Amino acid sequence: MKDLTKGNEAKLIFQFALPMLLGNVFQQLYQVVNSVIVGKYLGEKALATVGASVPIIFTLISLTIGIGMGTSVVVSQYFGAKDYEKVRRSSDTINIFLFFAGIVLTIVGVLCSGWLFRLLQLPPELMHDAKLYLNIYLSGLVIMFCFNATVSILRGIGDSKTPLYFLIVSIFINILLDLLFILVFKWGIAGAALSTLISQAVAYGAILFYLNRNHHIIRIDLKNIHFDKKIFWQSVKIGLPTGVQQTLLGLGAMAINRIVNTYGTIVIAGYTAASRLDMLAALPAMNFSAALSGFVGQNMGANKVSRIKKGLRATFLMSAAFCIVITIVMVLWGNNLMLLFTNNPEVAKAGHRYLVIVSLFYVFFSSMQTYNGILRGAGATLVPMFISLFTLWIVRVPLAYLLSQHTSLGVNGIWWSIPMTWCFGTLGSYIYYKMGKWQKKGVVQPAVVVIDTTD
Repeated sequence: MKDLTKGNEAKLIFQFALPMLLGNVFQQLYQVVNSVIVGKYLGEKALATVGASVPIIFTLISLTIGIGMGTSVVVSQYFGAKDYEKVRRSSDTINIFLFFAGIVLTIVGVLCSGWLFRLLQLPPELMHDAKLYLNIYLSGLVIMFCFNATVSILRGIGDSKTPLYFLIVSIFINILLDLLFILVFKWGIAGAALSTLISQAVAYGAILFYLNRNHHIIRIDLKNIHFDKKIFWQSVKIGLPTGVQQTLLGLGAMAINRIVNTYGTIVIAGYTAASRLDMLAALPAMNFSAALSGFVGQNMGANKVSRIKKGLRATFLMSAAFCIVITIVMVLWGNNLMLLFTNNPEVAKAGHRYLVIVSLFYVFFSSMQTYNGILRGAGATLVPMFISLFTLWIVRVPLAYLLSQHTSLGVNGIWWSIPMTWCFGTLGSYIYYKMGKWQKKGVVQPAVVVIDTTD
């Protein structure tokens, strides 16, 4: 546990973000290694199959993950207010909700998988393996939800180190099983999905055992577990806008994939590999944003909102510095990185074009994430949701279609729509931050909340 209401703001945010960043880097490195193994040993069709499943999985889980994020905000604010009984009840509540949500979404996803791939105009030669991979992956949703809920709760109370250790264990198990199932047992795309499922189960069992033996606030006691309706609706109020936002972002990703899929297996495979690298590149901005949310949540709960402005500035600088370095790497060595995934130079070329275009605008992405982090930590998630939906459905999806289908840009038009979305998103979030209404959205309301946003 870490109290973020005292001490140097930049140092606290960096120390809080670093374990999360390392954990997520390891997690994304698994995705990268998994894609490298799939692409190198199973070919571009298998790589395209994995990529085709990603937006469907993201869309199915986004609503519940959003509510989980809302609970993390509630936890951080109650922890900042030193109300540890409410922290424990929040933990129980989100675990119960996500357990049943995982069961429902597994059933829905498996029943609808074939229809969803047909809707996305997936090439017929990819259909069988795509359904197999997706259905196996979805069978582990309950475990994945409960593991991620535990990680979010620990981060809400300022502990970002414990999740890191268990994430690393999970990732190494995942990679070893990938190699075993694909290279030794020759299970193909099914082996890639099974390795993820089994590693998540081992990691969740381990972290559950650890918490029940060592943690006096966060533990799962099935005999005394309690669902608190008030806390649940607080979590829904904060997390539902984020969940709806993420769900509609997932639907937007599916719409983009539908356009990408019309360009065939080579482009799909290139897009899949480049997306893995893009997600890795986005991690510093996203994790500094998450750390800022925890920082804001605790300081809102403790009525120390004067610290928030300093935290915002520090996060801007740290996140932007990482993004500049990553942009240089992607532009200069992106094609070499793509060749790690494939033996086909056409696949590498398609992915490199994507990386060059989007990486030039990573600073805008980091700015958007920073403002969203401060708003999310304060519990003000509704307006950012509308901003994201506007930029996605009014800017990105129409531009992706128009630029790719009705200009000489071709498939590059899809890639250009992404940074245009970030620019509009940054502007909208900045305007809402300057309005100052987010100051009144906290769960634990102080008598007076005042912060200067003139700079």
